[in-house]
Amino acid sequence: MNALARDGLPRGAVPSAFDTEARFYDRLVGANPGYHRHLLLSAQRLDLPFDGNRLRLLDAGCGTGASTAALVSMAPGARITAFDASREMLARARSKTWPEGVEFVHTPVEELAGVEGPFDAILAAYLLRNVADPTGQLRRLRGLLRPGGRIAVHEYSVRDSRRARWVWNAVCAAVIIPLGKVTTGDATLYRHLRRSVVEFDGISSLTRRLIDAGFTDVHTATVPGWQRDIVHTVVGTAPRETS
Repeated sequence: MNALARDGLPRGAVPSAFDTEARFYDRLVGANPGYHRHLLLSAQRLDLPFDGNRLRLLDAGCGTGASTAALVSMAPGARITAFDASREMLARARSKTWPEGVEFVHTPVEELAGVEGPFDAILAAYLLRNVADPTGQLRRLRGLLRPGGRIAVHEYSVRDSRRARWVWNAVCAAVIIPLGKVTTGDATLYRHLRRSVVEFDGISSLTRRLIDAGFTDVHTATVPGWQRDIVHTVVGTAPRETS
């Protein structure tokens, strides 16, 4: 049995689980203090030029579009491609109002069908925990960046901090799992969330993944509030061409 299946989901079942829960997703993340503000912070850490005119940006694992909205806020003039493996999450994203130049593509990161670079920057929010080969997928994303382009990986990471693990488990037990159960009638996806975060890389290992995937100038930062040292941004740069 896949280790995640005991408390949650095998990796291959995650997109279909999000399909089922898509209609509740915005309501639940809206109840999470700082959720949208933290995505905006990671988008800011890409250090995009003002307005983003003539930029091409990629939102990797866009869900219902919260991370896409963060990119739009930072670079309203950019062309943005957003993709996700869950058809129903994408349907929710597409139903919202977007500027001209925002497009949504249904594809898992393992395939990237219909997604063509080069891009100037990538935001990958809450994506890597749910793929089988995070380093390999980071390499694929690097291949979509222009030389010197940046990626911001926005992700939970608690393994390196005893306090962060304690807070995460306590909040899951007291709030996230019960609220998911009450709202949707099924806590499976929210138990999976708890376990996938606990079993995922510590921030030092996540940083090493980006380096192993070929990114340079890799650096990290956390977020304010109760998710300090739980949610992190890891920024890396695609190598510049050398003569």
